[in-house]
Amino acid sequence: MQKESCDIGLIGLAVMGQNLVLNMNDHGYRVAVYNRTTSKVDDFIGNEAKGTDVVGVHSIPELVEVLKKPRRIMLMVKAGDTVDQMIDAIAPHLEAGDILIDGGNSHYPDTNRRTKALADKGLQFIGTGVSGGEEGARFGPSIMPGGSVAAWPHVKEIFQSIAAKVEDGTPCCDWVGENGAGHYVKMVHNGIEYGDMQLICEAYQLLKDGLGLNADDLHEVFADWNKGELDSYLIDITEQIFAKKDDDGIPVVEKILDTAGQKGTGKWTGMSALETGTPVTLIGEAVFARCLSAMKDERVIASKILTGPKLAAAMDRAGFIEDVRRALYCSKMISYAQGYMLLREAAKEEGWNLNFGGIALMWRGGCIIRSRFLGKIKEAYDKNPKLTNLLLDDFFSATLNEYQASWRRAIIQAIEYGVPTPAFSTALAFYDAYRTARLPANLLQAQRDFFGAHTYERIDKPRGEFFHTNWTGRGGRVSSGTYNV
Repeated sequence: MQKESCDIGLIGLAVMGQNLVLNMNDHGYRVAVYNRTTSKVDDFIGNEAKGTDVVGVHSIPELVEVLKKPRRIMLMVKAGDTVDQMIDAIAPHLEAGDILIDGGNSHYPDTNRRTKALADKGLQFIGTGVSGGEEGARFGPSIMPGGSVAAWPHVKEIFQSIAAKVEDGTPCCDWVGENGAGHYVKMVHNGIEYGDMQLICEAYQLLKDGLGLNADDLHEVFADWNKGELDSYLIDITEQIFAKKDDDGIPVVEKILDTAGQKGTGKWTGMSALETGTPVTLIGEAVFARCLSAMKDERVIASKILTGPKLAAAMDRAGFIEDVRRALYCSKMISYAQGYMLLREAAKEEGWNLNFGGIALMWRGGCIIRSRFLGKIKEAYDKNPKLTNLLLDDFFSATLNEYQASWRRAIIQAIEYGVPTPAFSTALAFYDAYRTARLPANLLQAQRDFFGAHTYERIDKPRGEFFHTNWTGRGGRVSSGTYNV
């Protein structure tokens, strides 16, 4: 193999890695591939990559040798220690200015650390979220790169050519920000994905248990929903899932065990929300719903002991379905608003200059949460780049004001039928709290001051002045310091 003949190297030939390689090859880039289990390299070259310009190598020195300078090496390996091990194995073979790219679902603090550590060695690092699953990787994913700013011009053309495109040809890929910004945006994307999926599942159970709809009925409902405001990848695949029958004619979905798995990005989103003090309640409930689903054996026992309401199926089928549709749409708005609140807080803490409209554009195609709805987010930030909350945009506020009666009816129906809707319910609770000028936190502060002398602010005094009341007449004059965790 001729030295310095390949445009980019990729390490890790699992499904995502293989498909990204083939995507790059389709767009005219010569890719060198390596895998720690080298037999996978030969297998890939002899099968999926047969007849392409993809080059297989059997060692890291060989990989480095065939790459053009500055060398670009993309890692598609399991997040965590494996990434660090691969970096440690590759870095000694590289020269100043060479670029390492982590395309896995790494936790953003790891990307912060790796960017700095490699910069100290004269190397550049990009941590990029890649969303879209197997099909997206092959035909156009959403790509969210961040890290060493100077590295971006060297990978921009490759990334934007292989990324999904929106209607006008704009790629669903642009520079996100320094250090771990790309992986953070991908983490929030995945958290929103958790929320979207949970909301769809709640709509499914409410229609199934409240109206008695079967899989064929649900297929029709979701097909209809996908023609309107809810048009999205997840609604589309849900429609297809309901149509799939097993060999005996029973819908496959009805044979799947109701215990959900997760890989951790939703949990990371929830943890970041707690750390920044951002009320991302819907994604939190979506994560907990998966945890509760895993308690299958306990739930089966509880179902025989704890009772719920027994009601006949609702009579107004069309009205019920429309209420659930609107509840899903409104709750989805809350989920995205909360996700963007978290992005805003993280940007402040990390010093990132995030382009919120640009992020919506990156999510418009290729990724799992791609939908028509994201265009409305892009429009909102185009109109007002300093928008403090999506719910305050004219489109979002008008829709919520118009649809909230249906949203409330759907949740009331869920309560009456005993159908759990934690995501629908927490979304409405957030909406009602966010639109409330005076919350009962005044009583909470009184309680904190009563038992711990934690002090409080007063509505008749300037913000920043703190007061303590001797509630019982037995307390001392000393109050506790004020601080927020």
